Amino acid sequence: MTKTKAESAPQSVSDIQKELDALVKAAQGELNAAEDSASVNEVRVAYLGKKGKINLIRRNLKNLSAEDRPKVGALVNEAGDGLTAEIDTRLESMGSAAIQQKIQSEALDVTMPGVYRRQGKPHPLTQTTREICQVFHSMGFEVIDDNVCPEVETEYYNFEALNFPADHPARDMQDTFYTDVAPQVLLRSQTSNAQIRYMETHELPVRVVSPGRVYRNEEVSSRKNVLFHQLEGLLVDTDVTLSDLKGVLQSFADLFFGQSRPTRFRTSYFPFTEPSAEMDVQCIFCEGAGCRTCGQLGWLEILGCGMVDPNVLKEVGIDPEKHVGFAFGMGIERLAMLKYAIDNIRLFYTNDLRFLQKFQG
Repeated sequence: MTKTKAESAPQSVSDIQKELDALVKAAQGELNAAEDSASVNEVRVAYLGKKGKINLIRRNLKNLSAEDRPKVGALVNEAGDGLTAEIDTRLESMGSAAIQQKIQSEALDVTMPGVYRRQGKPHPLTQTTREICQVFHSMGFEVIDDNVCPEVETEYYNFEALNFPADHPARDMQDTFYTDVAPQVLLRSQTSNAQIRYMETHELPVRVVSPGRVYRNEEVSSRKNVLFHQLEGLLVDTDVTLSDLKGVLQSFADLFFGQSRPTRFRTSYFPFTEPSAEMDVQCIFCEGAGCRTCGQLGWLEILGCGMVDPNVLKEVGIDPEKHVGFAFGMGIERLAMLKYAIDNIRLFYTNDLRFLQKFQG
């Protein structure tokens, strides 16, 4: 039987040196020919792997004499370390070249004109709400998160706690959307429910505004919709007067519409305020001369307001003999229509880009 190389007579140190030199030279040739990191790693496995050609010589050290074994071991380590260093250098060079190539391929020519990409903007109602909130925030009012006053509400918070009599017309099915969840559950018809919910859980004094969606069973027209937005305001403290209320609302009108827009207050009635009033601004469409929009009056109502009725304060455990307050509520759509001369409330809900793009600024 023919003996294998491993089983033949042991090689001399010089023979092993020549074999190692040949293996290193062959490996270097393969490294130079390698085109990617995968090919380089194949060379590493072929020569330095567990079953690699150089490792095979290391495994056969046991067949050498005790005198030659350390000499050959040193030669094998030297060849393996040198080849490892060359492989690492080759991989590092390939990595740097790949990075440079990527940088060059992805380089930007800053002298080229940019490509305009249209960006979305807040809806005009969102813009108007934010502007109103900023005005009242500048006067010391806190903006309530709409989660505090839910849109699906009970009759108690929407009517009873706000001093609405049981036979009040607003409680009729023709005005309010009732749900089939329970007989007393409805879609809130006003943001005034925020008054009760906030006063129930917070210490006095109170100075807040609360924007949100409301629902009423209205006939849809250029001025009315079944869904619209309101902002409720409430201030409760000691020594609060009707003059304070008028001063706050006049300051709001001046900041929101501009001081050149005339305003006026008229007496009115709301179940949860006494006395009550409405605030008008001069019609923006006819500048006071009278038109169909304002019914030839020259004025348009923007909000209702008044001093908080003592019964409302009692309902939440506040002594009306010690504390007093005022409240106001305004329609966001109405304010936006008056400020920007929009004559149809339905434009806010049609998603017509020609209309929305007017509010890009």
